[in-house]
Amino acid sequence: MNVLAELEDLKHFIRARVPLHIQDRLGFHRRKRRLDARVKADPDIIMIATGNDRRTEGHDWYRGEQINFMPSRTNLFEKNAIEDYILKGWLPEKPFISKSDHITAFGSCFAEHVTDFLVRRGYNVFGKKGSRDSYVTACGEGMVNSFAVAQQFEWAYGEKEFDESLWFDEAGAEALYDEGVRARTRAMFDKTDVFLITLGLSEVWYNKQTNDVFWRAIPRSRFDPSRHGFKVTTVGENVANLDTIRRIIRQHRPNAGIVFTLSPVPLLATFRPVSCVTANSVSKAVLRVAIDEFFRAHSNDRRLFYFPSFEIVKDYPEHPFRGDNRHVRGKVVEMIMNNFAKFYLV
Repeated sequence: MNVLAELEDLKHFIRARVPLHIQDRLGFHRRKRRLDARVKADPDIIMIATGNDRRTEGHDWYRGEQINFMPSRTNLFEKNAIEDYILKGWLPEKPFISKSDHITAFGSCFAEHVTDFLVRRGYNVFGKKGSRDSYVTACGEGMVNSFAVAQQFEWAYGEKEFDESLWFDEAGAEALYDEGVRARTRAMFDKTDVFLITLGLSEVWYNKQTNDVFWRAIPRSRFDPSRHGFKVTTVGENVANLDTIRRIIRQHRPNAGIVFTLSPVPLLATFRPVSCVTANSVSKAVLRVAIDEFFRAHSNDRRLFYFPSFEIVKDYPEHPFRGDNRHVRGKVVEMIMNNFAKFYLV
């Protein structure tokens, strides 16, 4: 960052810490006079105050009953910026996850951060001692697509069987359709009070005959081009998976809390003939739209929540990732989880 950029940020930081009525008494009044002059010169312009900042906007548009403006750079330096400009509208009425609750957290590598944080705080997370009783606890960070997550619920409750090995851990070892594991997974789900599910990506490898989706890619030794393929899944397919997950949870654990998140960790690589940066934008966009459609369809479910970890990383810190440009820096993870603790943890 150059000196001018640092000075610009310092200006926004100072302004963010000073309430508007005090700004008007100090040297900031010149900025307000400029905005006032703009309003006075054009009757179609109005002044809008957001937090500790002001802006002008054209007023000749109907904006509905609710409106939330994009925060300015100054707004993002305010002390409660994450709560006011990112978490707003998505929070529970009060924290509800207690240390007596049984918690199941899985769905992507970012879910590991959630689990580690909760365990350090003394919360009761399944698999916290490295138990491999269930693939959800043993390999849960590899279930990065919504199909893999839905499969665990469908399989555990006997709704679905598979005619091909779809599940492989990070080392490529097969996770068998073991009846003991199935029973233990169902028993774990039957005891769960809070499900924390993180979605990761919408690019998948799948069986072209059955449409069943793999957890990850396919081991090289098992790949059959006549049988296996790659695709970018649709919003509709992912909404259907989220509906399946919620339906099964509500059928068996009707009072459980369900918290969905979208992992901020980008793709390692894409199998599309386009840049990974642009493919990642599509991958995340598909999931984020699916989540939004799903939540609008179930707005009356008072135990269903979305926690915007993806948006916090995307829009708040200046340098959120480590050197690989994928994994979130420790301080950023801690900031995300501290906000989660503030609003979710008893």
